[in-house]
Amino acid sequence: MLVVPLELAITPMRVLQDPFLGPECRALFEEGDVDDRFLMMLFLTVERLRKGSLWKPYLDMLPTTFGNTLWFSEEELQELRGTNLYRATELQKKSLLNLYETKVEDLAKKLLNLDGDSEIEVCFEDFLWANSVFWSRALNIPMPRSYVFPEMQDVHQSGTPEADKKGSEVTQSDDLTKETTHSTVHGDTVWVEGLVPGIDFCNHDLKPIATWEVDGIGLTTGVPVSMYLLSAAQSPLQIDREISISYGNKGNEVLYIVP
Repeated sequence: MLVVPLELAITPMRVLQDPFLGPECRALFEEGDVDDRFLMMLFLTVERLRKGSLWKPYLDMLPTTFGNTLWFSEEELQELRGTNLYRATELQKKSLLNLYETKVEDLAKKLLNLDGDSEIEVCFEDFLWANSVFWSRALNIPMPRSYVFPEMQDVHQSGTPEADKKGSEVTQSDDLTKETTHSTVHGDTVWVEGLVPGIDFCNHDLKPIATWEVDGIGLTTGVPVSMYLLSAAQSPLQIDREISISYGNKGNEVLYIVP
């Protein structure tokens, strides 16, 4: 159906290795002040505002508003007063606003200034948009460990003292990443949360008509380290039928308000 190289995925490692955002984000990450989800939300916030972003074609195709209660107007929200959902929305919006004011706002402005976009205004709605994009589109992706931590493979192939020293430093960074992120390591596979452009255009369904798979060595697709869609239908699909996938065991109604 569809094949997408995972080098196009927006993952924590993609953000940390980004030549523009990477240095600032890595400093924050290693201090332990932020986690991988924050990194991706910050990335989405800034890249959407940058005039020269390479991600602009993809970001411009994403929804600009969302239907969850965080986006409700005050009038709409009053209809929920007295319910658990009303209280949960209030608490979550307060938490996001605090995160924006204490960490996101100044950092986003700094990054935009460095890029020559000092006239662009950053607002809370930009971060709220990034939060909604992440939670509505992120997948838990099984990636080859050597792809997530490519420097580890390079270091282990060298036996020089310099490489041994570098290996020690990288191992510490690797351990820090595993301890402070939502990634899960199983042998040679690392499960990483991320957005996969193209794949994430599919809506969620508890009974999807397609599944996604990762092709680590390109045996199935011809594209190493790629994600592809595979039909789960028992019969040929109709031309006008929407392709849906599963984003996890929880339906969107469970994630109406997310932590």
